[in-house]
Amino acid sequence: MWALLTLYQLLRRTMVQAAESQPGTDPDRCGFTIALQTARDLLVGADGIFEQGIGEIGRRLLSALSPARRARISTRKVKSPISRYAERKLDGRPDTSKAVTSTTITLLPPPVPEPALPTTTVPQYVGPGQTSTRMTRVLAILQEEPERLWRSREIAELLGDVTLVATYRQLTRWTEKGMIKRVRTGRYAAITQETAPLRDLRKG
Repeated sequence: MWALLTLYQLLRRTMVQAAESQPGTDPDRCGFTIALQTARDLLVGADGIFEQGIGEIGRRLLSALSPARRARISTRKVKSPISRYAERKLDGRPDTSKAVTSTTITLLPPPVPEPALPTTTVPQYVGPGQTSTRMTRVLAILQEEPERLWRSREIAELLGDVTLVATYRQLTRWTEKGMIKRVRTGRYAAITQETAPLRDLRKG
């Protein structure tokens, strides 16, 4: 892998040097495939290895330059009328061609780092017939916002004394016992008690 990356950088450097030998030539006009095939031919034939200047690779690149690229000043839009992405939302980009004369770069502050979870879990000893304090706290957290889909990391951060791996195991165990429900992968919610309809009570 390192050899391939080294060869790639060497060919790109040769392409830039060949373009710089002709002032005003954009290195984008040099074809990478031409440089690679020429380097392969030189390696097989062992010819022109110690040649000075731009060498055979540079000469072949300059003899087959691609046309100059047009400046991209038009907005990117899907032109297919049957595509469901044909209508673009209002995102501030122009709907018609507009020459780019300046660029504004906005630096955003980094996000607040998430608190580090403990490296070890504080053991909790539960006697026969008792309920785990940690489980009681989790049930209280979920029942406060029954419509919210809690992530495992959020629950672990609220507990504060348990690792993320231990939280995964405990949530899985409580889900199997029917104390909480897993809505989808990594998302948990409280089990809401549904009230039976009045007609069912009369039948009973």
